[in-house]
Amino acid sequence: MRTTPDSVLQPSDEVAEALASGAPVVALESTIISHGLPQPRNLEVARELEGIVRAAGAVPATIAVLDGVPRIGLGEVELERIATESGLRKLGQRDLPVAAALKASGATTVSATSFLAACAGIRVFATGGLGGVHRGWTEDQDESADLDTLARTRITVVCAGVKSILDVPATLQRLETRGVTVAGYRTDTFPGFYLHSSGQPIEWRIESPADAAEIMRGQDALGGQETALIVANPVPVDQQLDPELHDRVLAEALAAAERQGVKGQAITPFLLGYLVDGTAGASLEANLAAVRGNVALASRIALSWARP
Repeated sequence: MRTTPDSVLQPSDEVAEALASGAPVVALESTIISHGLPQPRNLEVARELEGIVRAAGAVPATIAVLDGVPRIGLGEVELERIATESGLRKLGQRDLPVAAALKASGATTVSATSFLAACAGIRVFATGGLGGVHRGWTEDQDESADLDTLARTRITVVCAGVKSILDVPATLQRLETRGVTVAGYRTDTFPGFYLHSSGQPIEWRIESPADAAEIMRGQDALGGQETALIVANPVPVDQQLDPELHDRVLAEALAAAERQGVKGQAITPFLLGYLVDGTAGASLEANLAAVRGNVALASRIALSWARP
C-alpha cells in the first residue's frame, strides 16, 4: 500500500480515527462540488452524499486541497469553502506538487482523489463517471489522466462507466491494455454514464458488495502491478437520461465543438455543458442519480472490505 508522510496529508480527526481502527471509509471527490453543480445545490449535494455514506455505517472522506495541503475528509467549514470559493483550481494528480509548493487551493479530480485516497490508506472511492479516451484520439492523442493513475493505484472505484462524450470502446481497450480490472455490478454491459448501458460488453460480472471485497483481497494476495478495480454500476433504467434525447443532443454538441474548434481540456466542459442545456437539465439529474447509487454501493463495499 502506498503511504505518504503525515506532514503532507491532513486527514480529519474522524477519518484518522476510522483508518486507525479499521472502520470502513469511502473517498469522495470534490470537483462535483466546485465545478460540477451550481450554487447552492452543490453544497446540498455534498452534504447529501456524505449522508449516504454515514447512513450505511461508513465514514465519508471528501478530498480536496486547501492552501496547498491535501485534506482527507472535510468539515462543514471546508465543504462550504469548496462550494463557494471562487477561483478554485481543478487538480489532477500531476498538479498536486505544484499546488503544495504554491499553497494553492483546488478540488480534486478522479486521478488526484484516487492517488490521495490510496496514499491515506483508503481503499474505496465513489464517483460519477471516469475520464477516458476522447473521440478523435487518433488525431489528438487526447486521453484522460484518470486512466494512467488507475493503472498504478490500488483502489476500488465505483462509477457509472465513463462519460458518454468519450470513445467508450477505445477506453475499455485502454483499460485492458493497462491491466485495470473492470467488473459490472449486476450487469453484463458497461454503463453509459447518463445511460443504463453503453452497449459495450464487459467480461466480468459481480452480484454483491462481498464479491467486490473478495476481488480486492485477491488483488492483495496475488501482488503484482498495483492497478485499480473498477466496479461499473449502471444508473437505474427509470432514472437514466432518455436515450434518444441523449444521442440527439450529443450529436449536436459534437458538431458544435467541431465548428468552434473546441479541443483539449476545453472539450469536456463544453460538451457536458451543452448536454445540460440541450436536455433542460435532465442530464444533470441522471448524473446525480448515478452518483447517489455509486456512493451507496461503495459504502456497502467498504463495509464488506472492513470485515475480517
